[in-house]
Amino acid sequence: MQAKSDIEAAARWATPVLWGRLSVKAFTRSWGRDVMLYTGGVSFFALLAVFPAIAILIGFYKAVLSITQVSEQAAALADVMPTAARAIFKLEIERLANASARTVSAQSFFAVVIGGYAAHRGFKALLAGLNLIHDEKEPHGFFKFNLLAFFVALAAFLLFTVVSGAVVTSRLLEHAGPEGTASTGGGLPLDGLWPALGLAIGLTMLYRYAMSHRTPVAWAPSIAGGVVATVMSTVSSWLCAIYVEQIAPLGATYGSVGAVVVLLIWLSWNVNAIFYGGAFATEMEIAARSMGAPEIEPDEPLPDSVVNLSARRASRPR
Repeated sequence: MQAKSDIEAAARWATPVLWGRLSVKAFTRSWGRDVMLYTGGVSFFALLAVFPAIAILIGFYKAVLSITQVSEQAAALADVMPTAARAIFKLEIERLANASARTVSAQSFFAVVIGGYAAHRGFKALLAGLNLIHDEKEPHGFFKFNLLAFFVALAAFLLFTVVSGAVVTSRLLEHAGPEGTASTGGGLPLDGLWPALGLAIGLTMLYRYAMSHRTPVAWAPSIAGGVVATVMSTVSSWLCAIYVEQIAPLGATYGSVGAVVVLLIWLSWNVNAIFYGGAFATEMEIAARSMGAPEIEPDEPLPDSVVNLSARRASRPR
């Protein structure tokens, strides 16, 4: 009987109509008016933190790597950015890579302060947006929420460092032929696979452990949300490149700050992808609960409707 019920449950999940319904509901949940406020906040603080993060990474790489390896690492970091925004990104990396170790160390100190503040605020906005998407009426306490945002930001920075290092290692192995020549084998493009894999793992852990206040989100919705958000982020980056390079060149409109505008657009589209992945995981939880999945039964049921900001404020004790 248990095997039969498992087969029936698997058959229900294999229905394309169900996945289409989940996609539409996730879109409605993640594109509400209140979610846009969090999207803007996360994008702004991410833009504020990205260049201090570069200074910190370059300072670390100059301490443990050679100049050539720093250049390789810088090229790997630049490749994750949209093409129209790479110029300002590469200029900053080249400036730091060619600066003295003392200058980079001094700038890295100030970058830790500025970047740490911006990253902490950005991840607080990200967590608050995911909590709203997941229908969390009662917010975390002040100390717990700030501590959670700190650890999430630290984990994200460490994951980004590991992924960028894996990209450089893959490129070095790819160009290390038997006689020092570049290999032209038909292998997988690992330098493009590592960022996607790291993003999927990071978002899966974010959805599972940071999106719900009561109990961790089940693994299946977390993994599905992480994969969906990663695919949407990749597609968004591709569409952003087409938009700013072929459809709406921004240089004539914004002049010298056009690259910053491109970077902000790219960040906001990726933040929307992260919020959509969280909404998809939430809708998948609700659907699984309606099917009677015992492994994700909560202490109290989640409502089917989206909680707006005014409703959340009204629910708080005076």
